[in-house]
Amino acid sequence: MPPISAVSELPSPTPELIATPSPIRAIAAEARAGLSATPKTLSPWLFYDEAGSDLFEQITELPEYYLTRTERSIFAANADEIIAQAALPSGNDPAPILTVIELGAGTATKTGILLAAAVRRQHTVVYQPVDVSESALAAATENIRANIPGVTVRCQVADYTREPLPLNRLPNTRTLALYIGSSIGNFSPEDARDVLRNLRAQLLPGDQLLLGTDLAPSRCKNEATILAAYDDASGTTAAFNLNVLTRLNRDLGADFDTAAFRHQAIWNPAKSRIEMHLESLIAQRVHIPANAAGPALTFHFAAGETIHTENSHKFTAAAVRSLLASAGFTISHTWTDPQHLFAVNLATAI
Repeated sequence: MPPISAVSELPSPTPELIATPSPIRAIAAEARAGLSATPKTLSPWLFYDEAGSDLFEQITELPEYYLTRTERSIFAANADEIIAQAALPSGNDPAPILTVIELGAGTATKTGILLAAAVRRQHTVVYQPVDVSESALAAATENIRANIPGVTVRCQVADYTREPLPLNRLPNTRTLALYIGSSIGNFSPEDARDVLRNLRAQLLPGDQLLLGTDLAPSRCKNEATILAAYDDASGTTAAFNLNVLTRLNRDLGADFDTAAFRHQAIWNPAKSRIEMHLESLIAQRVHIPANAAGPALTFHFAAGETIHTENSHKFTAAAVRSLLASAGFTISHTWTDPQHLFAVNLATAI
């Protein structure tokens, strides 16, 4: 394929990392609202400070955490087909050039497989990763620059669930939005629909979404397999969960005793989800000083009371189709692994 003029006019492939101020006000507001609620909650976006992002990368390499390696294996086996399907021509139009935007990119270790396939197809590609963690995006940029020539990286530190997407549409291109890693499973069904609708509102008809979804228990996959992925023997997931309290101590001056809480993972079959909690081991009080979100607060915990920190919903094929349809997408292709643990779904904006 000849060089692409729309891409060759871009600046040199030096990555752009657009940093935003520390979100202390947002952290304070989330802690105030969540810990004042009944039952107590904290949003999972609080996990991803620098330490939390590092811990999550360790989780993805654990033997129990099948999600990352399984999705990676699907990409490795099907990357060229995925990119080809995403770039199928529409009507009499020629095959489009893809630009790639990724929601919640992290360090983009799996994404490189898809970017390499895009470079094979069109020689060069613009990649726009979005994440709340500046350190993760810096690592992603360094990794991609070192290993995949032909990729121009334009990073954006942002919370895509709360802020408009920094979608930089190039002339005569089609956007391929990546939302992989089963991140969509962290939202309630209503919030998942809203996240995808927000994305759809910024896409054009014919743009593509690649959505990773962890599959619900079936003949091929039991509940024990899912639970182990969120309660590993090494305690890394426990450290990841407890780190949210460490972050509140550091950023807000709270006085959580992390040794007085324990990690808890529960399978909720009625809602087809894993729930992560932090359980108070004793009756205790926790203080948060006055901050930008309001006056000082004291929170009381009974022994056995929990803070609900994360959900991870597991999907059937029908549930994925319904979710995407409710947000203005239609599935065109699904890839899965031989054990039917995980699915990667390509959907078209309609």
